[in-house]
Formats: sequence, C-alpha cells, structure tokens
Amino acid sequence: MAGLLSVVGTPIGNLEDASPRVRRVLGEADVVLCEDTRVTGRLMSAFGLHVRLERCDENVMAEKTERVLGRLAAGERVAFVSDAGMPGVSDPGQRLVDAALDAGERVEVVPGPSAVTCALVASGLASEHFFFEGFLPRRRGAQLARLAELAAVPSTLVIYESPRRVAETLANVAEVFPERRVALVRELTKLHEEVVRGLAPELAAGIAAREEVRGECVIVIAAPSAEELAARRAEVAGPERTLEEEIAAGLAAGEPKSALARRLAKSFSLPRAEVYDKVVAAAS
Repeated sequence: MAGLLSVVGTPIGNLEDASPRVRRVLGEADVVLCEDTRVTGRLMSAFGLHVRLERCDENVMAEKTERVLGRLAAGERVAFVSDAGMPGVSDPGQRLVDAALDAGERVEVVPGPSAVTCALVASGLASEHFFFEGFLPRRRGAQLARLAELAAVPSTLVIYESPRRVAETLANVAEVFPERRVALVRELTKLHEEVVRGLAPELAAGIAAREEVRGECVIVIAAPSAEELAARRAEVAGPERTLEEEIAAGLAAGEPKSALARRLAKSFSLPRAEVYDKVVAAAS
C-alpha cells in the first residue's frame, strides 16, 4: 500500500469543530506527528483515539524529515498536526509537505478551523483582499520597521500575537497606523471569545488599561484608504535599498541576525535560509 501524509487541521479552541473526517484520519494513522505530544495527547484522549504520537516541531523537523519520508516509502500513514489550526500556516509544516511532494509521496490536506479566516470574518473589516503576516518581530525597532513596510500593502492585514505582548504590539500599530480601524480578536471559538474594535490609538489605549489579556490573539488592521496608500507610496518613492544594504542597516541597528533574516526574507520574497546565510556572512 502506498504511504500517505495527511496534513490535518485541528480545533483552535472548541473540540466540536473537529469533523468526522479529522477524527477518522487521526484514528487510522500509524503515527501522528505533532508540535507538543502533551497538547495533542489531550486532543486524542478527548476523541477516544489511541495512536502513537511523536514530536516533530521546528527544532527537530530537519532531522526527522528523512525518517518520515522513509515511513511514507514503506507504506505508512503519517498524520501531521499543529497544536491548533492548520499545519503549514505560520509553522514549519510547509517544509515537510515540500519534502514529501519532492519525493513523490502522496499528500492530502484534511481541512480544519483557521484562526486567520475566523478572525478576519469576526473583525467585520473588509475581507475581499487580505495579507496574512503571522507573527511580527519581537523587538520594537524591528517591529516598527516591518509595520512600516506593511503600510503600503493594499489589503486588510492579519497578524498573530501572544497575549503577553499584544498591548505593546497594538501601541506600535497605533504609531504606524493612527487613522486605521483595528480589531483585536481573542479566544476564538471558546467560551470567552471577544472582538474589540476601534481606531488604532483608541484600541491600543483600551487594551493597555486592562490588567491582563488572556488567550491567543489575532490583530486585524483595515486596508489603507486610497489617499493613505498614495501618500505612503510617495513617501517611499526613490531608489530602493538592495538586500545587502538592508542587511547592513539592520546589523548596524543591532537587530538579531535570525529576526533580520526573517524580516528581509518576507520583504524580498526570498528563502529565509538564503537570506540568513547572507546576514551571517555580512556580520562576520
């Protein structure tokens, strides 16, 4: 029997969102690869499933890929899940899928909930065109730089953030986008799901005043108006800096090499590993 890699979307909060197909595929797998065996173990227990779990997060993905390909070649059914949501979206699952396809192995995607689309709809902001950023750089300078780059994107922006950092990130959003409407969506599909909306400075002030913010957060930023977009493009008109110039500027500003490579890989639409090698070479 031919092997099969099943990329399985899992609930982002409410276990009732798991489809019968999700439960069936997980139950039929020879092994389930996951970010955290404790998290996925609780999910499997809730479903009444008893399948071998194996850790396969970003720290061990590279060393385990060949072993997974061997299992697929031997005809095994391998399921791959993230802690919540769709693997491959803002996590390293894409590398495993890429390797499996290059090896000629069968890959299927079992759809499940997505915090990106759920938050976009819940925000009430225009969704005809949207840009998913994922997590922003953590350091303030790098984060402001990336937000400034995103200001010229003519789409609604969707950003993931930790509850511990969301107040600081919203303050930076307000600094870069003072006239835009923003929504904070948290605890998606759970009992205390919440959507808070307003102009960026108002929303940032409201969240900063809270003693605590709980639950994983999604920030949705309205697309720029035609006037703002024209003004933004006028501001950045002129010769653009090369990748090498951006690397030099980032290193001079003290930006960590890994964060700098991640940011510039997105900006220049290049593989992160390629940009990282250039950053390391420039820093040496």
